[in-house]
This record gives sequence, structure tokens and C-alpha cells, in this order.
Amino acid sequence: MRSADPIAPGLRARAERLGQSLPPLLAAADHLASAVVLGDHGRRRAGMGDEFWQYRQAHSGDSARMIDWRRSARGDVQFVREREWQAAQSVSLWVDASASMRFSGDTARPPKGDRARLLALALAVLLLRGGERVGVMGDHSPPRSGRAQAERLALALSVDGAEDYGRPETTGLALHGRAVLVSDFLGDLAGVEAALAAAAERGVRGAMLQVLDPAEEDFPFDGRTIFESMGGQLSFETLRAGDLRARYLARLAERRDRLLALARASGWHFSTHHTGDSPQAALLWLYRALEAAL
Repeated sequence: MRSADPIAPGLRARAERLGQSLPPLLAAADHLASAVVLGDHGRRRAGMGDEFWQYRQAHSGDSARMIDWRRSARGDVQFVREREWQAAQSVSLWVDASASMRFSGDTARPPKGDRARLLALALAVLLLRGGERVGVMGDHSPPRSGRAQAERLALALSVDGAEDYGRPETTGLALHGRAVLVSDFLGDLAGVEAALAAAAERGVRGAMLQVLDPAEEDFPFDGRTIFESMGGQLSFETLRAGDLRARYLARLAERRDRLLALARASGWHFSTHHTGDSPQAALLWLYRALEAAL
């Protein structure tokens, strides 16, 4: 008889904790999405429905009526004939899962990562309700539609990363679709630049939402302070933290200006959300930004 795998109990416990977190996250996302009143979606605009774009392989989220049987009859693979509006309604999400996103400056406020996941999933719920296809960047599965996709997205977005700061994924971008990047964007911006360049090559536009804790905006530190990254890889000690405030705020403003310039140069939209604020305004901004990206 084989002995039990010593890793299995740890994996099982982690899976159970993850499973317990999904229903509340989905419920919160549904509630937030329902609280936002929206008008007609941009994909219903005239001139977007008749132009043929491309063939793609059919996947499990496609209905039988979507399959182009004449094209599929040439081989053993089924193909879907996509039109321009169908390509435009594919949305890819990236939510920073790095250690930096686990920061909260007050126990009364959620960690940045929790708010980022909530906003991304609530946006996905709105899009799925409107018939959009939604996927996660970095996932090899294509964007899909339907209620079951919300559960898949919740699972994919609930995984934490080990690195200090996140780098946007570029795989999974639907050709001529849209994308959303949600992060604190406090790490190396080379990853953001590379992601926007990859998106531009595929004709993808979208929105970047920076999620920050109010403490990261106000810098309420003074006296002897030890600053450590959430992953523990960086550490800095000072006896006069208050003297750093002006320089820190200037650097933060410079970073925001850089992010805004990158977004504008790529035809994207950029905004900042604070975890101390209501998430409804940020969700509505994300949705409208995607409409404007069409």
C-alpha cells in the first residue's frame, strides 16, 4: 500500500479555502453589478454587424448555430465565422495578483487585491449579461460567454502570486477585442509598456485602472519607520519618514502622469480608484471606458 502524498493535505486545505471564497466573491460581484444602472451597450451601434472578420476554431462556449458548416466540412475541425462586432465584444481581463496588492493601510479597508478582483469580476458579470465573451489574460482558454464563465473567472482571479509586483500577461488577447488591466502599477513600468505594445499589435484597446490604498496617496508616516515590500524582498529604514513625503508624492504623481501618457499613446483609458471609496463609480468608469474603446 502506497503512503499518502505529504503535499496533498496542504493542497487540499488550500483548495477548500479557495472554494469557500468563491461564492462570497461572486455574490459581491453580482450585487455590485446590479447596483450599476447602464444604458445600451456600444456594440449595438450601427455599422458594426455586417462586416466579415475572420474564421476561428469553435470552442465549448459556442452554440451550434454559430458554426460555419461549409468551412468546417473541409476538415475535422469546426469553425465559427466571426464578424467585426463579435470580435469587438471579446474582453480580456488582467488583475494584478502580486504581493503588493495584498496591502491595506487600515483594517477597515479591503486589501487592494480584493477590491481589484471585485471590480474585475463585477465588470465581467455586466459584460456577460450583455452577451459579451470574457476571458483572463494568461489563460489559454478563449474568452467565453454565459453564466458558467463567471465562475471560471472567479476561480482564475482568486489565485495569489508570489512576486512583489505584477507584470501584465499578454497571452489570451482576442484579436481586435478589448482588454482591462487592474493593478497598483507600482512596479517596473516596462511590463506595462510591453503589454500595451502587444495589445496594439493585435488591434486591442481598453482601460487601465490603478487601485491604491489611501495611505499610499497620503503618506501618513513620520519618525522612525521601516518600509517593507509585501513580499519581503525590499526593505528600507529611516528615522525621519516625514522628510520623504514630498519626494514620495512627487514620484507618485510622475508615475501617474507616465501611466496616463502610455494610455493615451495607445488609445487606452486610465483612471485611479482608492479602496476607501465606493466601488460603484469605478465599475461604471470601467464599463464606459470599454464602450469608448470600441
